[in-house]
Formats: sequence, structure tokens, C-alpha cells
Amino acid sequence: REAAGRSACRPRSMLCLWALLGVPRVRCEPIRYSVAEEGESGSVVADVAEDAGLAPAQLSARRARIASPAGRQHFRLERGSGRLVVAERLDREEMCGRSRTCTLAFELLLADPLQFFPIEVSVEDINDHSPVFPDERVTFKIPETSDPGTRFPVGAAQDLDIGSNDIQAYSIYPKNEFFSVSSRTQSESEMHVDLILEKPLDREEQPEMDFTLIATDGGSPPRSGSTQIHIVVLDVNDNVPVFTQKVYMGQISESAPEGSIVLRVVANDADDGINGDITYDFSQASGQSYLDFAVDAMSGEIRVMKPLDYEQTLKYEFSVRAMDGGGLSAMCKVVVEVLDVNDNAPEIVVSSFSSPLPENVAPGTVVALFAVRDQDSGVNGEITCALEEQRSFSLRPAFKNYYELVTVSTLDREERAQHMVVVTAADAGSPPLTSTHTFSVDISDVNDNAPVFNQTSYTMYVHENNAPALLVGAVKATDADAGPNAKVSYSVVPARGPEEEPCSCVSVNSESGGVFVLRPLDYEQLRQLEVVVSAADAGSPPLSSSVSVRLLVVDENDNAPLVLHPSAQDSSPPSSELVPAGAEAGDLVSKVVAVDADSGQNSWLSYQLLRATEPGLFAVGAQSGEVRLRRPPTERDAAKQKLVVLVRDNGRPPLSATAALSVLLVPGSWDAQLPQQSPAAGEDDGSLTTSLIIALVFVSLLFLLSAAAFVACKVCKRKELSSGPVLYGASSVQSYVADGAAAGTLPHAYCYEVSLTTGSGNSEFKFLKPVLPSLPAQHCSTGVGGAHAEEFPPVPVTMGDADFESPGMQSVAQLNGF
Repeated sequence: REAAGRSACRPRSMLCLWALLGVPRVRCEPIRYSVAEEGESGSVVADVAEDAGLAPAQLSARRARIASPAGRQHFRLERGSGRLVVAERLDREEMCGRSRTCTLAFELLLADPLQFFPIEVSVEDINDHSPVFPDERVTFKIPETSDPGTRFPVGAAQDLDIGSNDIQAYSIYPKNEFFSVSSRTQSESEMHVDLILEKPLDREEQPEMDFTLIATDGGSPPRSGSTQIHIVVLDVNDNVPVFTQKVYMGQISESAPEGSIVLRVVANDADDGINGDITYDFSQASGQSYLDFAVDAMSGEIRVMKPLDYEQTLKYEFSVRAMDGGGLSAMCKVVVEVLDVNDNAPEIVVSSFSSPLPENVAPGTVVALFAVRDQDSGVNGEITCALEEQRSFSLRPAFKNYYELVTVSTLDREERAQHMVVVTAADAGSPPLTSTHTFSVDISDVNDNAPVFNQTSYTMYVHENNAPALLVGAVKATDADAGPNAKVSYSVVPARGPEEEPCSCVSVNSESGGVFVLRPLDYEQLRQLEVVVSAADAGSPPLSSSVSVRLLVVDENDNAPLVLHPSAQDSSPPSSELVPAGAEAGDLVSKVVAVDADSGQNSWLSYQLLRATEPGLFAVGAQSGEVRLRRPPTERDAAKQKLVVLVRDNGRPPLSATAALSVLLVPGSWDAQLPQQSPAAGEDDGSLTTSLIIALVFVSLLFLLSAAAFVACKVCKRKELSSGPVLYGASSVQSYVADGAAAGTLPHAYCYEVSLTTGSGNSEFKFLKPVLPSLPAQHCSTGVGGAHAEEFPPVPVTMGDADFESPGMQSVAQLNGF
């Protein structure tokens, strides 16, 4: 290896072109080595890690590799030891031909960070080829009149080796007195060999002679090649063929078809006859030129015999010999230049490629490193690279013909999980040739998306008295991420912070999101509840979101109606309601009051008379629960009526309760009642009283025969009245009132008015309509729930033609609940 290869860049080398391009850590001066050709595979070239100033461990850590622009890897790097070794047998002549220098250039490429080390390996020639003559036997026809010193050109031998290993000398074996050999170098690639006539020939003494011409190279040990020389001595032919040009120049396109004429060589001979007939053939070929071209022996036309490739051979040089019939010959040089045609598309060689790529990588991240090359030359080899419609990636020149594929914007896997980046390389030929390479860049997921519920809130329903652990619904959240970052788990979290305990009666399945009610619920105690369900992914760190779940308890008909009035306590008898004589149909007797703890139609109550002592006497309002008289009571009706009212809700199935009522019918004159006017009676009762008086008079006329008895009875009644206020049937009324007070109270107050008149054998006890609670309570009050008695104004009592106020009649019976 050369010592210069070990030196690092000096400070002024920082001004090199690649540093200006911004390539990180590019070595400006290449590391140079030399190796002999034909070395075995695995032969060590050098310790490249030491020369590059790197530790062997760095080579593996930074993924060191050999990048060859030509694509063919002649060497390989042992990462463990840092040695550069031969990857395959090296044939200098195959790789570089007869070029004086044979240098293989490549780069040592390291990543993290990106770093280049240019390396050049010079392949040294060894003497592995022997000289080879174009012909194994050469015949010369020499006139016997030839003068000493005449030169006879011989096709020079070819040795693929170069330098000291090339041909150094020609000799004749065995030596003779007639000929010697002389060689001279015409150009770097051409050598002329001549046989020199040293002594005149005499056909009569020796018509033919044979000897060997030997070419020896300068290798160690030397190699040699030979050709047989046959000399035929002719009679006189004193004119040598002469070419019109010493050097013929021709050009042909590399795309020329086989058989195309390159050029024509022309030689003239002044002799006549057979001595003037000229034939052409190749005298010396460079490499394999005699296989690529052919010369017409008669016309001198040189044609292409096989397809040409400018990238393999730029120029052909060979010699054409013209020989007349007398054996005299001449040589000319032919140079054929191959014209380049844009027949090679650019090549894209990828050195490194990173995929998948995390979606959170920063802009400017290197995704791939690749090189472009074109085997054409000139304009046809100028390459430009471009991307096809990419907004997320761009190309950046790196080193020589290397490019970096870098990101220019942020990536989002949820928007696009894979990018097909197409790199197009185009040359400047006409028409231009292009090639493409597609980088399939997969974007790996990063946990940057929280789960999202498919609803902003959830409302679920559960019937009360539900079974434990009942599934009532499910929440659903999706995560735009992938893999574990998209795996969602659910949980119930406190609604007002971590210090609050979450609801213990609701649970959620962590995987499916199913919402379960853990214990039975009672609509009458809890009509709705609201919990917060959280959805968290499995990323690191995890992301979460929450949603409100409102659970509505649906009422079931699980509560029977509760009767508030009349009270049905076990320790107290049923309440008794008092109905005075003279009550009319439709009058309110009592009201059943009930409630239902359920809601909706389950709490709609209906009332029905289930049983009654006199079923036709009472009616119950189906919606109000009011117990009213269906008809006026009569003497035939039992004084104590028992009613059972059925209270039923509207549930499915319906539930019911019963209320027991006891009604007392106050006895009195159920038949003939004297009509009279009363200050408290309305105008409607006046006509009835008048009719009764007329009927009473009519009846009195029928009993004229008993006038005496009638008068006697009247006198007796006056005496009773004069002794004190006497109410007919008062004892009976008072006894019933007392019974009513002992049995219970009515829900409404009732007022009674008693009027007595003289001249009448009957007293009238008139039952007034009850005072409703909505009327002013100045004359009566409700006796339910702590009712009290109000004093009423004196009731006028009429005796005959004179009205008087009896002290005993100044209070009207106001009963508690009566």
C-alpha cells in the first residue's frame, strides 16, 4: 500500500467540492492500495479499518460496506477484523486490457452518520501471458535480385502483459547468414518487426530456407512465442506494392449492422502480370480485432463482422498487408474509431435503503442512498435524476454520482401507510433513455392518535328489577393507529376526578366495551345515572378519551296502588260516611284517594265499585274515585251500607288495591215532607213547597170528618212547643249523629236547617247540599284532619203566624266530618 493512503485530509482540504455540497465526513484523498493480479479469493489486501482510523467494532455498528460504482464487487470487507480481501480472481488483462494503469475505485460506506472513504486499488501486472504471433507460419517469396538491407515486414507478436512483462526482443533460431531481425516501436500500441536481408540470395544455390522467429518478453522467468518463417527465392520481381496512404482512418457507429463497410485500402504495383496482382490480408491485429473485422482479399474493403460496443472498445488499430504475385508486400495502418450511440440506459444502483420508516421522523432524514451510472460517454452519459410527483421526499446530491433520498415533510401513517417513490434517471442522449427504480417506503406506526368514540354520548335503558350483571349496551371507540397502538381497552372512570370513586353499579367490558349493570335497580329510588367510560390504547405512553354514558331506568309495574283515604289500617275500623235523608242522586258521599309509586301509565289509576250492600245506590267515578249517590236513598235501604272500591293501575299486568267504606243513611220522613220557605233555601225549592202545601190541603179536606181529632192534636202540639224547642225526631237524629261521630268523619261538612210552623201536623227536616271545600268557610269547615266546628247564625223557627228564634236552635249540627 502507499503511504499517501494513510494520511488524512489536511485543513485546506476542507475546501473540497464535496464539503461544499454538505456531505458529512467525506474523505477528500483516497486510500490507495496495490495488489497483484491472479490473486486467490480471500487474499488480504490491507487493514482498511486501521488506515481509515476506525475500530473494527465501528464497522459492524455503523453497517460498513463496499460500494462499487461499476456494480461488480472485486473486493469484500471483513467487518470483524477490518481487513479488505479479494472477493474473486483478478485478471488485469480482462479488466483493463493493455492500459498502463489498472485502478479499481470504490468507496467504503458507513452509516449513522453517513461517511465515505474513497479507496483505489491498483492491480499490478504479472507475467502470465506469452507472446503470440498472428500466424504460426509465414511464407516470404523473395526475388533473388533483392539487395542486402532489404526489409521484409513480419507481423509482430502480441503480449497481453505490459511494461517489463511485454515483448523485449526478437531473435532467429537457428541463426543464419542471410537474415537478421529488427524491431522498432511505431507507437505505444504498435511495434514493427522486419526481416533484414544480410546477404544476396541465389535461387540456384538455395531456393528455399526455413527458420524460427522467436519473441521474448522481460518477465521473470521470461516467456516466449515463435512463428515459422519459410523463404522462397523467386525470380526477379522488382516492384513492391505501394499503398495510397500510410494510415487509413475510419469511423463507424457502434450500432452498425454486421457486414457494414468501414473503409477500403488501396495498393498499387507497377509490375505486370502475376507480379502486379495484389492481395490483401491482416498482418497484425490489436487484441481480437481480426475477429471483429474482415478484409476482402481482392478489393481491400474492410467490413464489420460482429456487433461493436463503444463501451468495451473505443478504437481499433490494425495493419493490412498488400502482397503482389511475386511475393513482394507492403504494410499500412488502419485506425477505426467506434462512434458512441445512446444505446445504454442509465442504471440505478442502491447502496442502502431504510424501510419501514417511523411516521415521526424529522424532515431531512435519509431514506436511501443510491448511485447512477451510464456506460455511454459524452452527452449520452450525462444523467439527471428526478422524482415523480412526490411532496414528501426529495433527492439530494451526496458524493460523486451518489444521491440521497430524504424526507422533506412530516409523514402520517394514518393518511398514507406506504409511499411508492419512483426515481427516474435520464441521460442527455437523443432520444434520451431513462430507467426507473421504485422505493417502497413503508411507514411504521407511532402512537399519535387517541381512541375516538363513534358517538359524542350514549343513552342506554334498563328496566328496573333487572338481573345482576345485565348487558344493557356497548360503547365503541376506534383508534386510527395500527398494531398495539390501535388496541383499545375500556374502563369506568370517576366523573369528577381521581379522588372520586367510580360508580359501583355499572361496569364495562375492557375488550368489547359492553356496559353491564351489576345489581338490580329500583326506578322509585334511582331513575337515571351517568357514568364516564374511558377508552385507552396500548401505546407507550397510552392515549385515551372518554365519553358520557347516561343510563335511564325504565319503570316496571312493581308497585300496587296505595289507598290514602279512607285509611285502611289494621288497628282501626273502616271510616263511616253519613248520608242524610233527602239526599239526591249525584250527591257526593265520599272520595277514595290513592297513589301509585310507579310512573307513566303504570301510575294511572282507575276506580271501580267492587262490592256494595246496595249496588244500585252508589256509583264510583272511574277516574276521580268520587263515591256519589246513583239515586236518592229510601226507607227500604239498609241504614248501614258497606262498600268496597277497587283501585287498579294501568300497568301490564295491572296491580290493584281495595278500599272499604261504611256509609250510614240517616233515617227521616222518606215519604211526605212539608214544603216551606226558608231563608237558607233557594228559589228552586219554593215551587216544591207550594205543591206540597196544595197536596196537604187537599188531603186535609178529605179528613173533615175527623176535624175534632185534628184540632185536639194541634192543641197538643202547641203545648209541647210552648214548653221548649222540640225538634221532631230529635232524639233519633242525635243518636245517629252520635253514632256517626263515633264511627268516623265525613270528608265534607254538612249544614242542617230545622223549621217548625204552626198549623201543621208535620215538621220538616230539610237536608241541604254539602258545603264544598272550594266555598268560603264562613259558615262551615272541613272536618278531615283536625276539622273544627263554626258557629252559625240563629235558625228562624215559625209557630203559626209568628216567627221566633229559639235559643235551642241557634246552633246547627256541624259534625266533625259530617
